[in-house]
Amino acid sequence: MRKIIESTFVTLNGSISDPQNWSPPYWDEDHFGYSGKLMENADALLLGRVTYEGFAEAWSQRDGEMADLFNNLPKYVASRTLKDTTWNAQLLEGDAAEAVRKLKETEGGDLIKFGTGSFSQTLLEHKLVDEYHFWVFPVLADGERLFEDSKLGINHLELLGTTTFKSGIVVHKLAPKA
Repeated sequence: MRKIIESTFVTLNGSISDPQNWSPPYWDEDHFGYSGKLMENADALLLGRVTYEGFAEAWSQRDGEMADLFNNLPKYVASRTLKDTTWNAQLLEGDAAEAVRKLKETEGGDLIKFGTGSFSQTLLEHKLVDEYHFWVFPVLADGERLFEDSKLGINHLELLGTTTFKSGIVVHKLAPKA
């Protein structure tokens, strides 16, 4: 069974909006090294519509080792509104949670899920995420909050590890408690 790993950038005050505006000053060797290690066992990306559209626009214009990896990996996109995709992507058909459950049952490597929004809440509600990597950046910013307005009740997570970068980023690696 494939593992779903959610990797999300978040500010100290919980904002997940527009990380392209506040995260770049912290990108360094530690950041890229951790990102590369996270992608080692991945063979596809799992994205919601908003993250897919932003990533497709940004990453398709880049080159280099990480860009090549992102651009070449297959992408699975959850959306109620998109009809067509580009950037080596295909839409998840039908109910998103059921489509992801079936995708997890296929042979292959990890599915890396970037971005946090309504699709992430759906995955959490249906207990489909195996690991969370919350990258907490030492910055405060306005915007949508992590799991804002969710009606998910209480979900306990087990700390699997913490990685601290010289830049001040702290990545909390967590898994849902059984």
